Amino acid sequence: MARWAFLGPAGTFSEEALLSLGVEGMEPVACASIAEVFEMVDSGDCANGIVPIENSQEGSVNATLDALAFDHELTIRQELVRDIRHALVAAPGTRLNDIRRVISHPQATAQCRRWLRKNLPSAEVAAANSTAEAVLRVVGEPGSAAVGTELAAELHGGEILARSIEDFKGNQTRFVVVGQGLCERTGHDKTSLALFLQKDKPGALLMILSEFAYGQINLTKIQSRPTKKRLGEYMFFVDLEGHITDAHVSLALDCLRLKLRSVKALGSYPAAR
Repeated sequence: MARWAFLGPAGTFSEEALLSLGVEGMEPVACASIAEVFEMVDSGDCANGIVPIENSQEGSVNATLDALAFDHELTIRQELVRDIRHALVAAPGTRLNDIRRVISHPQATAQCRRWLRKNLPSAEVAAANSTAEAVLRVVGEPGSAAVGTELAAELHGGEILARSIEDFKGNQTRFVVVGQGLCERTGHDKTSLALFLQKDKPGALLMILSEFAYGQINLTKIQSRPTKKRLGEYMFFVDLEGHITDAHVSLALDCLRLKLRSVKALGSYPAAR
């Protein structure tokens, strides 16, 4: 039975995404953090892991990007996009006007910012490692509520006070499966890269973009992140259409390797349909 790591505890959006894959004979393994998911897969304790990487409202999940770029040699092996529906969950018998504190993962509370400001303007907002952990906590904390999944409320004995409290109804999160090695080409692929400059200089970003433009390669995302070495030093995350073995993609990357300090392939994988 293959063990799969996910951001736990039971009832998170990550677990919902994992179960939606329909992998036969899978043993889900709940982890306390995104870092632990990577560690479990890197050590071989789990065959694969699933983590959030981007939300349509709040943007990238930096813990996932940093783990891929700086901390591990794991690669993205699949992506999937899930609709996100948040619920306000509390201990049974709690009323909305009893709530003095709202607990959840910072991404979740940020996705419900307007609803919380309108309906619970005086409530303190506190952070948890995951939405399901928040539900677990509030079930035993009178006066607290969690932003979480309906699944977590069902699993942990919480009462749903409000459904679909996300500010935008098109709220979606992109999840990725991380594991060892690159996937084979399918013809409907994406490639994710981490690009590190030799040094910061005028036109550096233009030079990178030009190589992709020459190869007629469509970029679906580009984002800068600090290199964590010194203030003002940045690298770039890039997602593009195509597989790393496609001739035009391979040529563009060969050209970039001549001009950049490092080109790290974070994965070539089937794109979400």
